[in-house]
Amino acid sequence: MREILCVVLGGGRGTRLYPLTKDRSKPAVPFAGQYRLIDIPVSNCLNSGFNNVYVLTQFNSESLNKHIARTYQLDPYTKGFVEIMAADQSAESTDWFQGTADAVRRCLKHFNNPHIKYVLVLSGDQLYKMDFTKLLNFHLEKKSQVTIACNPVPVKQISEFGIMGIDKNGRINNFVEKPEDEARIKKMQVDTDGKKFYLVSMGIYLFEKETLREILTKSKKADFGREVIPESFSNKLTYAYIYDGYWRDIGTIKTFYEENLRFTEKVSPMDLFDEQWQFFTRPRYLASARVIDSKLDRVVLSGASILDKCAVSHSIVGLRSRIREGAQIEDSIIMGADFCEPESVKPAMGIGKNCIIKNAIIDKNARIGDNSKIINQKNLTEFKGDLYSIRDSIVIIPKNTIIPSGSVI
Repeated sequence: MREILCVVLGGGRGTRLYPLTKDRSKPAVPFAGQYRLIDIPVSNCLNSGFNNVYVLTQFNSESLNKHIARTYQLDPYTKGFVEIMAADQSAESTDWFQGTADAVRRCLKHFNNPHIKYVLVLSGDQLYKMDFTKLLNFHLEKKSQVTIACNPVPVKQISEFGIMGIDKNGRINNFVEKPEDEARIKKMQVDTDGKKFYLVSMGIYLFEKETLREILTKSKKADFGREVIPESFSNKLTYAYIYDGYWRDIGTIKTFYEENLRFTEKVSPMDLFDEQWQFFTRPRYLASARVIDSKLDRVVLSGASILDKCAVSHSIVGLRSRIREGAQIEDSIIMGADFCEPESVKPAMGIGKNCIIKNAIIDKNARIGDNSKIINQKNLTEFKGDLYSIRDSIVIIPKNTIIPSGSVI
């Protein structure tokens, strides 16, 4: 396991998740109540026994840097680490990272531990539960130089991803980026358990370290998925590892919203209660949640929250949330707050009295005044304003925003 170095890419702008990424990087966005998106790939690494992890950061990295430093303090006897590797300027280059491949290329000089033989490159904004030892064993069995984790998807989703073609031995021989119609990729179809699927790249790459160094030294291309990886098919042994479990790329507000709310169902797509495969996050030592005369149905309720005579259904209630008397919340994500404060502070943190909130995302530290309605009253699909935005018909109240009492959105 000490021969594996994991590199998690955490530096993208995350424009499609704006305004959640206005003041934070995409991997730092809160998720499922108490987690952040970065916790998923890092937890998969640690559960797999891979405990040499770098997180590459760049844009809006302050909250992500703090989260990594405060969460992943490994026992010194493990000889492992989870550390930030931030973009920097040097005598060789004054540019920032230009893409995923460029980020890893610029950091290669730091991957000089002679014991490291393999480099696992991961995205910082995906949902999945994968034992990377199985990926490594496949890589070794095939004597592969580059192994790409692929997920089977039906034809209706092909326009969203890069599609991989493989031969009968699993070696990748073709790649088409987001095809518009099936005719172009019909020959790339695979048969999985009697069903026809297409293989999409999950953005998870396992390299021989020297192969990675050679590829990135010879090529100046900036992006792994669209440029560097397709160029490797003809001259490197590149295989597809087929992972048929749950996997989602959190690329848009709609996906983020829908995947969050799936954790409120009786059977969620990823078991966060599995003690044999825990998803780690920052230990905060918060008080337990308190619920007073309220009606809750399919709710994820996080620590230090206080719900008082309210009704909440099919929603995520994040850390330190305050939901007051008469409030009605449906199909929404309430991210909570970074700190608790006395009720005497006005305007009060959290959701005010008699508020109605539907199909919304309320970011951290928001103050929603009494008798407000956040319901997308005009049924808009897209809107960008000072106090709120609407993306994919979902109302988003940005972090630290104050919504005056009686507002109707």
